[in-house]
Amino acid sequence: MATAAAKLTVAEFESQYGQEKPYYEYWHGEAVQKSVPTILHALIQRVLLILLTEAGYEAFPEAKLKIDPDFQPIPDVIATRDRLATRFPTKPLEIVIEILSDEDPMARLLKKCGVYQEWGFEQIYIVDPVNRHILRWRGERLERAHTLAGIALEAIWSSVDRSQGGLPQ
Repeated sequence: MATAAAKLTVAEFESQYGQEKPYYEYWHGEAVQKSVPTILHALIQRVLLILLTEAGYEAFPEAKLKIDPDFQPIPDVIATRDRLATRFPTKPLEIVIEILSDEDPMARLLKKCGVYQEWGFEQIYIVDPVNRHILRWRGERLERAHTLAGIALEAIWSSVDRSQGGLPQ
């Protein structure tokens, strides 16, 4: 009979996985490794950070959320119009964005979206770089977005295209 692995405390998680890359997220006593980002993933992240900043937000990549001690995800991008007063966000912000990677199980992303909504994030997005879709979480489901935080999708994809010149497909 297989025995269940002991759940990690937050301190054990930080000691064992806190500095590992690709990052690990703390999910209710378990260390869950994030997917390895591609150059396209990183490019989209950079474009979103620039466009959100130009739209008046303070935008941050890969910031650990410490809203719930039992669940500490690291979204690809977070953004707020307020100034952050702590090292890690401990309250929901206006915007949270996950960029889909090939290895990301959709069930995990949907769970994250549900938690972000429960916490009170105002705008929750999933960016699909391959199909060039941006999805917004609204009341228990995803729907195609026409803007991201007021930014036209054309502005996002044209910025990606301009930057992507020499990137492998």
